[in-house]
Amino acid sequence: MPPITKELTVGQVAERAGVAVSALHFYERQGLIHSRRTSGNQRRYRRDTLRRVSFIRISQRVGMPLARIRQALEELPDNRTPTRTDWARVSEQWRDELDARIAQLIRLRDDLTGCIGCGCLSLDTCTLSNPDDELAAAGPGPRRLMVQSLADDVDTL
Repeated sequence: MPPITKELTVGQVAERAGVAVSALHFYERQGLIHSRRTSGNQRRYRRDTLRRVSFIRISQRVGMPLARIRQALEELPDNRTPTRTDWARVSEQWRDELDARIAQLIRLRDDLTGCIGCGCLSLDTCTLSNPDDELAAAGPGPRRLMVQSLADDVDTL
């Protein structure tokens, strides 16, 4: 096994993180990760980039937009490897938003077979829980399943 180095090539990061090289280039263009260039113009990444890429992938998987991911990563130190405390601070900022997403997924799982307030009125339960499509006054879409995200709240301020 080769010795552990402080810096990794783009191929090494891609292999270890389980992403395509093009994804790393995209993340870098978006300002989510950073590299330095060698004298031969090759990218070199610090080892903590692996954690950042993992954080990005998991964050995307739970539906966090890239803008929120970038905002969180910008609060981490660039001149040193982030500590456990740094990562705890980032995760705490998202707790309420993730809890809201979890609640929405639970509602989706539990209520999808019943009236969701979409206005189709095709199920027997619709006429009882949404007579004459009263939920249309609350806005478009499946009103019983939709939850306004914290990001939406910020955008409307």
